[in-house]
Amino acid sequence: MNLLKEFSLDDTCSYLKDKEQHMHYKIIDNTTAHDCQEYIERGFRRFGKMYFRPICHGCDACQSIKIDVHNYTFSKSAKRILKKSKNFSMHTQTPTLSQEHLALFEKYHLYMKERKSWQHSQTTPEHYYQSFINGHGDFGYEVLYFDQEKLIAVDLIDILEDGISSIYFYYDPDYASYSLGKLSLYKQIEYAKAHHKKWIYLGYYVEDCPSLSYKAEYKPYLTLQGRPTEYEDFIWV
Repeated sequence: MNLLKEFSLDDTCSYLKDKEQHMHYKIIDNTTAHDCQEYIERGFRRFGKMYFRPICHGCDACQSIKIDVHNYTFSKSAKRILKKSKNFSMHTQTPTLSQEHLALFEKYHLYMKERKSWQHSQTTPEHYYQSFINGHGDFGYEVLYFDQEKLIAVDLIDILEDGISSIYFYYDPDYASYSLGKLSLYKQIEYAKAHHKKWIYLGYYVEDCPSLSYKAEYKPYLTLQGRPTEYEDFIWV
């Protein structure tokens, strides 16, 4: 593991209106699944080689959250979603970049701009590569979902020693009725159960942010206490 750069930035909050955020960044090269899990357990997220977390003064709205896989049971609703998608196929591989990826990524974000007023600027191949492909090591993967030959969703994940870290998910809005976001998470849980992984790391839960508050629906879950450094023990409750 090689720390290339470390810095902090102040900006407008990405999750709550009329709030400022203070973000801590580390750019790290040659990380392993063990290294990545050590950071994820301490509240970081990974995009490419960049690990980051909010360390906002006087605000703890962003709660790192993880699902307790062993004690999770699929509801009737979850089973219906899994059954409804039985004709879709899945393929897991190291992250890749294609025109098909970029077109789907753009279509999804235009849809979310219209549906949830997300800010949007068209991504570039370089930005996509730096965010989702670079730095994946031997633990980063993409799960591709297909309707016959058509790519309909991409789930970017890290498969770590003790769990799966969800990085990013995007899908074809034409298939919104299939609840593909939920489907991808249920598939992660199925994989974790089958491979004896304890946790699904969901990033941040923010109660007052509609795009993140849904994470509390996946029970039982634990949240991280504070923002421990890499030299401190972490406590999830």
